[in-house]
Amino acid sequence: MGDSPLDAALKGSEQIGFTIVSLTVSLIAVLIPLLFMGDIVGRLFREFAVTLAVTILVSAFVSLTLTPMMSAKLLRHKTSAQRSAFYRKSEEWFQYVIAQYGKGVRWVLSHQTLTLFITAATFVLTIFLYIIVPKGFFPVQDTGVILAVTEADQSVSFAAMSAHQQQLAKVILQDPDVVNVSSYIGIDGTNATLNSGRIQIDLKSRDDRSDDAQAIITRLQPKLNDVHGIQAFLQPSQDLTVEDRVSRTQYQYTVEDASAAELATATDTILARMRKLPQLTDVASDQQLDGLGATLVIDRDTASQLGITPQNIDDVLDDAFGQRQVSTIFTQLNQYHVVMEVAPSFQRTMTGLGDLYVKSSSGTQVPLSTFTHIEYHAVPLSIGHQGQFPSTTISFNLGPGYSIGDAVSAVNSAVAGLKLPVSVNTAFQGTAAAFEASLTNEPLLILAALITVYIVLGVLYESYIHPITILSTLPSAGVGAILALLIFGIDLSVIALIGIILLIGIVKKNAIMMIDFALEAEREQGMTPTEAIYQACLLRFRPIMMTTMAALLGAVPLALGSGTGSELRRPLGITIIGGLIISQVLTLFTTPVVYLFFDRLGRKYLKTGKADNELYEHTHGGQHRPQHAVGD
Repeated sequence: MGDSPLDAALKGSEQIGFTIVSLTVSLIAVLIPLLFMGDIVGRLFREFAVTLAVTILVSAFVSLTLTPMMSAKLLRHKTSAQRSAFYRKSEEWFQYVIAQYGKGVRWVLSHQTLTLFITAATFVLTIFLYIIVPKGFFPVQDTGVILAVTEADQSVSFAAMSAHQQQLAKVILQDPDVVNVSSYIGIDGTNATLNSGRIQIDLKSRDDRSDDAQAIITRLQPKLNDVHGIQAFLQPSQDLTVEDRVSRTQYQYTVEDASAAELATATDTILARMRKLPQLTDVASDQQLDGLGATLVIDRDTASQLGITPQNIDDVLDDAFGQRQVSTIFTQLNQYHVVMEVAPSFQRTMTGLGDLYVKSSSGTQVPLSTFTHIEYHAVPLSIGHQGQFPSTTISFNLGPGYSIGDAVSAVNSAVAGLKLPVSVNTAFQGTAAAFEASLTNEPLLILAALITVYIVLGVLYESYIHPITILSTLPSAGVGAILALLIFGIDLSVIALIGIILLIGIVKKNAIMMIDFALEAEREQGMTPTEAIYQACLLRFRPIMMTTMAALLGAVPLALGSGTGSELRRPLGITIIGGLIISQVLTLFTTPVVYLFFDRLGRKYLKTGKADNELYEHTHGGQHRPQHAVGD
């Protein structure tokens, strides 16, 4: 317009300054509820909210200070002849797009009832899609590591368990995508019983293998099932997990009761019911009550006649199997502990007890089998506890095509129909429990963010009505985000929810840019609401498109990334892209109509003046003509 760079920078800053303040404050307002979230979800959101809020504040400061200064010093006006052919052609194309957009705005202003109906339908569709979308907690990552929990017969020996575990390792190593295997058996901090073990499977890098971790698990599982005497439960290792216990499969459900007998019965009932649910697969329990126990029963009458006391028997058994240190051999360089026990060949079967001799009171050696016999019975290998009471953990994976939300709903419905004793307490643990908590928090989180934004915008614009106009743009973003998740078969997870929270901040900038200019035109230039919002649509179309494309293209690497662990970031990019595309198409046309609707509503009920019902002069022949309405 002929201004110097400095004057242009000052005018531009003056025109856009309040818009930047509105965008900044409302963006930070979205993040405020995240700071007060509890549980696991709150801990995840807190660093996200703090980091983003600080970044937004710094960005606003730069936009109000450094950017105008650089514009005044670095930008120079060029005549049309000095511009490149590409610039002239692109500018002609932009002007053509703006002209076509102006025609579209005039059409929706002529059909306001239909446009308002579409806006209301978008809101209803958002609620419907939220209800039907599969809900998850964290996306399953491919980190290049698969964890296997193995379980053999409860009466297995250490040697037999070792042989079974080595057979599994040989089968796994035959897979072309496996690099190496680490195998562990024996009781330690993770393996609670002798019949359980662990295998860590390291895969080739993602670029060097043919399938992802889940496909490799699907390929390996039938082969491992063919190994007799042992069972393996596979699951991909995750970078981000909330599990506090090791289980055979990914998700956990605990059963708790003060009575061990009642607990065993309830666990069997629940386990049988869960195995019938199509939403679950690989259902297993850590309840192991069928361990083989042996009791040495003493014939006390015979033993007393021989002058043998229980202490004599205990000493013999301790010498034979207790592995106690009886001496130390010292050499010049080292020392060696002498441990006494019977030969290993006598330790493998219970018949070896009959070969032990006990010294009687007369000094003779009496075979142990003379006055004892062995009774066999089932005993629990371990008794789990949660709090003060015995408990068992039932673990499961998700069935094909189902989400954790489907599984949680199915399990709750199934257990509720079993009519268990009131003393039996059941609850999800780990990821499943955190997911249940997030289901309660998600709607409250979104509602709190919307209320906070409404209050902040109401203060900034000194209006009860126009903040609702700005918030009316959000349902279209929700529709786009959830539709994108459904199209790509991705659950609505915590990561996707972060994307939706971001959309609340990003999408409303379209309405803020329009309404900020329209209100100023009404108050400063005396335009009617229709003229003001029409002019705002045309003049703010290009910056709206520029900011939307910048945000959309910034999310493309998140959506298309294929590196290790990219599954955790993909829902964030997909929700942002889907929400921005749909909201951009809809809000460019619905926002002007919603603005006029609420303006008429405010004038009618708040008595601020007569409602403005006239359309732009191209529609109804009015005399007011915006001077900068591009595309007339």
